[in-house]
Amino acid sequence: MHRRFIHNSYQCPLWLEYLFVWLGTLVGMAGPLGMMRTHDTRDWAQRQPLCHDYFAHRQSFWRDGWWQIHCELALDQPPEFQPERRVAQSRFYQFIEATWMAQQLIAAALLYAIGGWNFVIWGVCARVAVCVTGHWLIGHFAHRAHGNPISQHWQVTDAGVQGYNVHFNGMLKPITAWITFGECWHNNHHAYPGSARLGLKKHELDLGWWVLQTLHRFGWVWNIKTPTNLPIRASLVQL
Repeated sequence: MHRRFIHNSYQCPLWLEYLFVWLGTLVGMAGPLGMMRTHDTRDWAQRQPLCHDYFAHRQSFWRDGWWQIHCELALDQPPEFQPERRVAQSRFYQFIEATWMAQQLIAAALLYAIGGWNFVIWGVCARVAVCVTGHWLIGHFAHRAHGNPISQHWQVTDAGVQGYNVHFNGMLKPITAWITFGECWHNNHHAYPGSARLGLKKHELDLGWWVLQTLHRFGWVWNIKTPTNLPIRASLVQL
């Protein structure tokens, strides 16, 4: 959903886009337009020289968690949100936006039929809690330097906030890449936001890229954007 709906980093049939967006909505953060608005506002704020701590994740761990999960930053003069026409006028996206919380009932009904209330509690309630908290955790560490030299390959010189690759090792290292399907390589994403490939080096596991490569072989994904075919950014410096 992130690489297609937000960044248009590849093309695919409409049914596949709808499926990815619906699955992304089941994460439980917002509807598709709400997630796009939040993402675009955050990107805009992080490009400003004086970015508010809310968008920069500069506050302490617990305060940032409280802000991100329980609060909303209200701007006196927010940037205007104008999704592209095909998104804004889509009846599917309008419906999902209006009913995004109720979409959990579809998953709940299926899980209840399979395993009863235990499956619903773990497959809906616990999953949404873990997903929302996990999304904040990755965002928190992805905008803070860790002292690890491989966490930053690039610097965007005209941006007020830098991104960092979240590289926590475990038995299946790097474990964060397995959990996030490659979305943890956030320094790479700040450097090339339009790239469908986020793990740019051999050791940077990117399961999302594997999925797109597999779908490409079936002819369901095409016009894939990577750093090799994106415009050169004058503000991008390789470290």
